[in-house]
Amino acid sequence: MNSSFFRSMRMVAWSFLGIRKNSASHDDLARVNPLHIIGAGIAGAALLVAGLILLVNWIIAK
Repeated sequence: MNSSFFRSMRMVAWSFLGIRKNSASHDDLARVNPLHIIGAGIAGAALLVAGLILLVNWIIAK
């Protein structure tokens, strides 16, 4: 794995939170591979959904 994929993961994580400087975002977009962004986005969404499912099951079990 190269640094472009990790940069993509960091970019997607910040986008889920919605707090990112515009200049930093443009800087990252110039350096990352679009396929890495798609993969990181799918992985991030899957982790978010899995986390929410686990949270709901934990709350219902109590």
